[in-house]
Amino acid sequence: MSADSLLASATAPVPKPKSTRWKGFHYLIPILLLLGLFFVIPVLGLLLRSVLEPSLGLENYKELFGSLTYAKVFYNTFLVATVVTLVTILFGFPVAWLMSMMPARWSALVFGILILSMWTNLLARTYAWMVLLQQTGFINRILMSIGIIDEPLQLVNNLIGVTIGMTYIMLPFLIMPLHSTFKSIDPSVLRAAAVCGASRWQAFWKILLPLALPGLASGGLMVFVMSLGYFVTPSLLGGTSNMMLAELIAQLVQSLLNWGLAGAAAMVLLVITLGLYAVQLHYFGRDKHGHN
Repeated sequence: MSADSLLASATAPVPKPKSTRWKGFHYLIPILLLLGLFFVIPVLGLLLRSVLEPSLGLENYKELFGSLTYAKVFYNTFLVATVVTLVTILFGFPVAWLMSMMPARWSALVFGILILSMWTNLLARTYAWMVLLQQTGFINRILMSIGIIDEPLQLVNNLIGVTIGMTYIMLPFLIMPLHSTFKSIDPSVLRAAAVCGASRWQAFWKILLPLALPGLASGGLMVFVMSLGYFVTPSLLGGTSNMMLAELIAQLVQSLLNWGLAGAAAMVLLVITLGLYAVQLHYFGRDKHGHN
């Protein structure tokens, strides 16, 4: 080969490899069609009804944010969702940590109990809590028998009952992602911290908790968002005087046939959910290489 041909081949532009970004995209078409038909179109329909009924404008949103009655509904919803999330983290964090430290056989047993509780019918679980929490129920009788209280507590038809019932139902949704995060943490990191003189509290606060934050954020967000839109448990344990947002939407549609106001309430709930998801994705949704 001559020197000219070698020089030409060396300076020739290297063909770029075909982009693999959209490779396999056609496999997503069925799920995208399903999402479009059963999520995007109904949501757009709700959005349109919220600004078109009974007349074109933002009257439904003004009524929603200008009424003290609806303000109390928003207050109940966010209060219960916040308390349920905090209590779930308080109980779920040590359980997930213990599961990751247990022998595999015991961890599988606890995991099976969690799965079994999730598979049990939601209505049956909520009615079980109604039986346990009523004034003549098991919990009040135990508290009175050991002398903690003299009279039975009112634990149903208020937000206390809603919080207790929803915390029990939401626990698996926090424990599972947190358990996966704990399993991915190398135990030698904590042992190294102990060897270097870190106390248990320092090892927890400066090493374990930061490493567990992605799982904690994912589980906490899931619990909070699900609590915002929960219907069955609040309607059965909360009573009519402690309405939450999902109950309000159901009442507006089924009893009052006010689709415009119901659509506005549903859109507010959707915007809050998407906003929280965006925040979680921004702070905790990237891996160490910066990818989502």
